[in-house]
This record gives sequence, structure tokens and C-alpha cells, in this order.
Amino acid sequence: MTKLPLAAAFLATSATALFAADPAPLVQTGKYGEEVYLMDGAKMTLYTFDKDEQNLSNCYDMCAANWPPVLAEAGTDLPRGYGVAERKDGTLQVSYKGQPLYLWIKDSKPGDMTGDGVNGVWHIARP
Repeated sequence: MTKLPLAAAFLATSATALFAADPAPLVQTGKYGEEVYLMDGAKMTLYTFDKDEQNLSNCYDMCAANWPPVLAEAGTDLPRGYGVAERKDGTLQVSYKGQPLYLWIKDSKPGDMTGDGVNGVWHIARP
């Protein structure tokens, strides 16, 4: 009979530990060989777009479908150098030193960098 309360206590303690763990960071710096670049919490490569302006995205509609913007909630705690830029729809896009950040739909796993140089205007985001 004492096994059930003991098991319930274990599960409650385990669940608390599971949910108390720090979440993955929204953005971070990664390294591939000697190359240092920016990545999201899932370790996917982040990109910048030459047609953007300081804290202003110019990537919408089909562009944003292929290059999903990295979004954040208001008040998100971001590392030094990162900020947010408001998009036309009111969502907040993460930026680094004023450059809005994006993912690339064709990158399928962490470490992929297939978006670098696309159409001569997309580049790996670097610190």
C-alpha cells in the first residue's frame, strides 16, 4: 500500500524538475569548424536580408513563407546586442545589431547553412 503514495511523490517531484528546467534560448551563438554564426534555440542557422533596413523588415508574404522571421513576445529577455523590430502586422521580430533575423525553409537540421548567398541578398547572421 505504501508504493502508490511513494510513486505519486516521485512523479510530482520529477514533473516539477522537468518544468523547472531553463528553456532553450531564443537565440544564441554557434560555431561550425572555425565559423561563428547566430542560431536559434533549436540550433538552426539564422540569416539576414540585404533589403532590410535598420530594425525594419522588408520580407513579407512569399518571402516570409520561405524565410520565416524569428519572432519574440513583448518583454522577452534577449542577450546583449539583440533587440526586436516591429513588423507591419504588429508581431515582434528578433534583430541583431538592428538587423532582423530569419530562418530558411530549406535548412532541415541544425548546422545546415543552405541559405547563405541565396539570390545574393541572404547571408548567415554573424556576431
